[in-house]
Order: sequence, then structure tokens, then C-alpha cells
Amino acid sequence: MAKDTKVITGEARMSYAHLLEPYAFEEGQTPKYSVTILIPKSDTKTIAKVKAAQDAAIAQGKTSKWHGKVPSNLRRCIKDGDEMDQPECAGMWVIRASSKNRPGLVDGDLNPIIDPTEIYSGCWGRFSITLFPYSAVGNNGISAGLNNVQKTRDDESLGGFSRPEDDFGVFGSDDDGLDGMLG
Repeated sequence: MAKDTKVITGEARMSYAHLLEPYAFEEGQTPKYSVTILIPKSDTKTIAKVKAAQDAAIAQGKTSKWHGKVPSNLRRCIKDGDEMDQPECAGMWVIRASSKNRPGLVDGDLNPIIDPTEIYSGCWGRFSITLFPYSAVGNNGISAGLNNVQKTRDDESLGGFSRPEDDFGVFGSDDDGLDGMLG
């Protein structure tokens, strides 16, 4: 059944990208590798795959976690970005995926990514995720496990981060970034 719950997304944007070092959002939490995946609502193919995998995970949870019935307060892993207070989520479906294990990270040519400036909140990629049911301390739902990430392209950083090559040109050239800086 794991095959039914695994999804390879189309191109989506990264937010809250913690892919090279594990991170804990709250004190006392176990640090994990994680990313919030922003899937454009126009990507109906990916959303259909995610919803099918979510349905398969619900069916799995019905027998393995929830004693034969789906809880009425089931938390689902896909959220409507238009209902969130974050501007980067508008027009997107939002999925948070995480793992205790470091995901595989590659570029468009399948070269490993090890430079922390290459993976950041705002760049785009494709994601391998596996949806699974959970039941913990009265909370029941579907979560997304993060398997692998393929970065596809750069975009404006969502966290205020800028790369040196975006800030500077070659020193002494006509495009050295000093226009208007000198008096």
C-alpha cells in the first residue's frame, strides 16, 4: 500500500526550508528536516495525486490506527493557502512535509546539493513525499513524510536571504553593483 501513498509532485515552491540541517519549531521538539511545499492551484495533476494518496492513507489508518472508523476530527495534510495569513500561500495548496532522516537533495541534473545557499525558502523544486496516518495524544490525521527533493529553479527568497551573485556584479565591471552607491 506504500506505493499508493507516495507522490512525486510537479514543480512547487519551498517555504520554511530546513533541508540540510534538522530544525525544531518549538522548544522541546525533536529536530527534523522539513519543508512547506507550496503547490500552485493550477497544478491540478499534482493535487489529484496528493488527494488520491491522502485517501489511501485514510483507508490505511482506518484499519491500522482508528479501530475501523475514520475520526470526525481528522486532520488532513493539504491546506488551502487562500485561507492562510501568509501572502506566499495565496493561490497555492500547502503541505508541510518532514523527516527524521535527511532527504536526498539534488539539482535539475541530479547532482547532489551540499551548499546551504542553494536550497532556501523561495526556490522551486519537485518533492517525493509519502502520506501516512497517525494517532497521537487524541490527535488523528494524515501527515506527509519527506523523502527527496529536486531543486528546479531559483526565485526571490521568502526569508530576506540574498545570494552574493544577486547582490554583486564582477568588481570593476560596468555591472559591479555600485551604481548610485558612490557620491
